Amino acid sequence: MTQEEDGSAVLGAIRTELYDWQLWTGRAIVLAFAALAGLTVVLFTWMTERAFAVFEHFQGAYWWAPLIWTPLCTAAILWLMRRYALGSAGSGIPQVMAALDASVTPAHRSLFVSLKLTLTKMALATWGLLAGLSLGREGPSVQIAAGVMHHARRYLPDKSQVSAHGLLMAGGAAGIAAAFNTPLGGVMFAIEELSRKPEQRSSGLLLAAIVLSGLMAVSIYGNATYFGVIRVENLSWALVLPALLVAVLSGLAGGLFARLLLISIRGDGVDRFSRWRKQSPVVFAAGCGLVIAVIGLVSNGTTFGTGYAHSRAMLEGNNDTSSLYVLLKFVATWVTAWAGVPGGIFAPALSIGGALGNDVAQFTSYANAATLIALGMAGFLAAVTQAPLTSFIIVMEMVDGHGLVLSLMATAMVASGVSRLICKPLYSALAQLQLQRLAHPPQNRHS
Repeated sequence: MTQEEDGSAVLGAIRTELYDWQLWTGRAIVLAFAALAGLTVVLFTWMTERAFAVFEHFQGAYWWAPLIWTPLCTAAILWLMRRYALGSAGSGIPQVMAALDASVTPAHRSLFVSLKLTLTKMALATWGLLAGLSLGREGPSVQIAAGVMHHARRYLPDKSQVSAHGLLMAGGAAGIAAAFNTPLGGVMFAIEELSRKPEQRSSGLLLAAIVLSGLMAVSIYGNATYFGVIRVENLSWALVLPALLVAVLSGLAGGLFARLLLISIRGDGVDRFSRWRKQSPVVFAAGCGLVIAVIGLVSNGTTFGTGYAHSRAMLEGNNDTSSLYVLLKFVATWVTAWAGVPGGIFAPALSIGGALGNDVAQFTSYANAATLIALGMAGFLAAVTQAPLTSFIIVMEMVDGHGLVLSLMATAMVASGVSRLICKPLYSALAQLQLQRLAHPPQNRHS
């Protein structure tokens, strides 16, 4: 090809790019829905924060109220979910992963992701925090944002280069980006957990959509980190042994937590609790709510909700953390997930991991507890999700100082490796459970 022909080809490509209205319409729609997804997650965040504040006020005025309120709410949430929106159960990440599976046809995708499930998830997860349950909003944010982004396919031009797979992946990642205020974490989540095949021709647009969703949170809440800034002092060789201990313990505890979750949610046990859950799920949920209320009262209210306030107070040195917090929060979060109500585990996992790191700091007399708290957060989250890069990046963006970056990465990798010896990847296994619903698709509007 001559230089003149080459120049003509380039000009032709530019002309096609500039004058293809369908291409630009598709891009505008994707970015508009990305902004809408981010704003929806921001609204969901506001709803959950207000709901839990009401619960705390209520519980402070009447210490005994959770013994009645929490079981009743848990039972009501599960009854409504099972009757009207079964696809909103649990975290929401397995549903998005299931919707991305090649075996799922467009007709069945609404079993896992839709605007109806988005609205239901927002309402029921908010109610869960109003009830004081130990759950997070980040997993639900993935399904919520994915439902909004997937709805964009209805308005895309016929020749759009963005597939339903790409919209779901971008929406799920946007949920993490907006919930944690970490666009980079959202991108890594898309790569590590959601991506199954490359979206070569639209990858730049989808990455822009993820970042734009995260910027919606920044524009409203400011450029603040999830738990505040974790300031790390100068590191030394004294960190090696405590950090290794945190990594191994986080891996063991996180692997055990994931294994318990998988066995409990799968419900294939022969114990009386599994049979009770299968025969009377609503009554079982009420029993779980009672257990959560008792644990909350024993812990002076610290195990209720996401664990956000406890973790922040611990990092700021304003909280006299009980050595039993790790165990109590562990059990409360497990029982909440076992009940089957809509809710995630990201925030509780960060809280458990942070408290574990704080315990190791006290046990080893390590001076800068905040360092081990950060390592514990990354380690336990990586062990539970077996997504070490996402976990490391989420916590990394909380840290003021680059000195801890390699330590965070190493802790996440070691903890994830230890966890794999105990349990298979949690979300992939739960996604396979979701796919079993394809064998018995719903026949009426209540499913």
